[in-house]
Parts: sequence; C-alpha cells; structure tokens
Amino acid sequence: MSSVCKNLEELEIYKAYLKSPYLSLKHSAYFQVYEDLLSQYRNKPITFVEVGVLNGGSLFMWRNFFGPQARIIGLDFNPLAKRWEKDGFEIHIGSQSDPKFWNQFFNAVGMVDVLLDDGGHTNEQQIVTTHQSIPFIKDGGLLIVEDVHASYFKDFGNPSKYSFINYAKLFIDGINARFPGVEVVQNMFRDAVYSAHFYDSIVAFSIDRRKCFTSSWTSNEGKSFEAEDYRHHDSLARKTNQALIAGFRKVGIKFSMGKFLNILEKPVVKKRLKRYFE
Repeated sequence: MSSVCKNLEELEIYKAYLKSPYLSLKHSAYFQVYEDLLSQYRNKPITFVEVGVLNGGSLFMWRNFFGPQARIIGLDFNPLAKRWEKDGFEIHIGSQSDPKFWNQFFNAVGMVDVLLDDGGHTNEQQIVTTHQSIPFIKDGGLLIVEDVHASYFKDFGNPSKYSFINYAKLFIDGINARFPGVEVVQNMFRDAVYSAHFYDSIVAFSIDRRKCFTSSWTSNEGKSFEAEDYRHHDSLARKTNQALIAGFRKVGIKFSMGKFLNILEKPVVKKRLKRYFE
C-alpha cells in the first residue's frame, strides 16, 4: 500500500474519477484513502461491491481504476439503478438495512473481495451492512464504510450510544481479545477482522481469518543480562513501599505495603489521566 500523500491530480483513483461520464460526488479526503487501500487490487480479477449507485458515476470510476478484470456490482434501493446493467455492471435492488436482503444478495453473488458502503449513512444501514457483509468477504479483502461523520450529526439521530462509530469501536476490543487473558463482553468478529483503520469519515475493516489467531509468548533464546523490569519504577506505590521496607529493615522487621499502596494510587492516577479524555 502507498503511504505517500500526493496531490489529488497525481492519484490514479482521482484520474479515474474525472474520467467517469456520469455524476459522482466525493469528499476530497477520500481519494488518498482509496489509493492507499485499494491500489493492491488493481488489474486483478476481483469482485467489488458498492452500496449506493445514485447517478452511476462511481461505478465507472471503479471500472476505470480497477481495470477490465474486475467484477463490479452496484447495490441500491432505487429500482432505476437497473439502467446501469446495459453498461456491463451487475445491479441488485434492495434495502441495506434488511438482513434478509443481504442473505439473498450473497446467496446470488457469493464471496466478494471488497465491499464499499456509500449508501444511506444511517446508523442502522451502516451497522447492518457491516454485520451482514463481513462473513462474505474473502481473506485479504476489505469492508470500507464511508461518510461515518453521520455518527455525529443530529439529522441522523446522533449523538447516540448506538451510532455506527460506537459500533465500530467495539471491533478494537475484538481485535485485542485475541491476546490471552483479555476478556471483553463484545469481541466483534475477532476471528475474521484482522485490523480496523479509522480515517476522516471512513472506517475500513481488513478481513483475514488466517491472521486472526490467539497470540502466545515467544523467545529467541538470546543471552539475558537479567535486566530489571522498570515499568513501575516511578510509581508512588513502589517508592513509598521501598522507603517503608528500608525503614522497617533497620529495626529488623519484614514489611511490605505494595498491594495496599497500589490500591491507594489508582484514584490518583485516574485523576491525572482524566484530562486526556476531556
């Protein structure tokens, strides 16, 4: 993937966008994200699905970008979108907030490489699309959800506990739940979503079940200098405990308040950290 930020005019996806004969409206920040995420699929026999067809311009953009080997499928709620079938695109009509529609869709289409949601942008539409699509995305594929800024807009019923952005954050817990000992209530698709990427108004989920294994400790068996672990070296609990131990040793008493002091220190640390969350 490209990691170099370029001017719009230099991006292949932007060139493909300008070549499209029909209207397409895209935020300028999206093109670098497209280039970074999707360049790996160019000139390959992939199956690409876009939710939200509207004027058809983006269908031609994707064809220009991915090349003639790509199978490009459009999905829309408006039956008029069927007009683009004459141009060689596969078009399916249905509601993206209906799980039954998604079952029918994937039964007909099969597994896909990339699904991009540029549909209605409501919480329900984005969440249902994500939940229903991930099981049908191939390993090495992507689910890209656009316009997630809707999670902050009143017109879309937000802010809400059940916004798409809050739903997407649950995947972070799921990814970390693969580490031994991490227990979380929500471990969203922990065995399918390898990573989650958050951009300006876009969330992308990298799907690869082969990489979603439970991690374990390893050692290279190299030479050790028995270095002391300093992770808690500057904690108030350690400093106080060390001072107490030294004091009691002078009078021949063994003493340790480590656990008790750790409990006392928690609210102090919490207060220091609070400002980073406000």
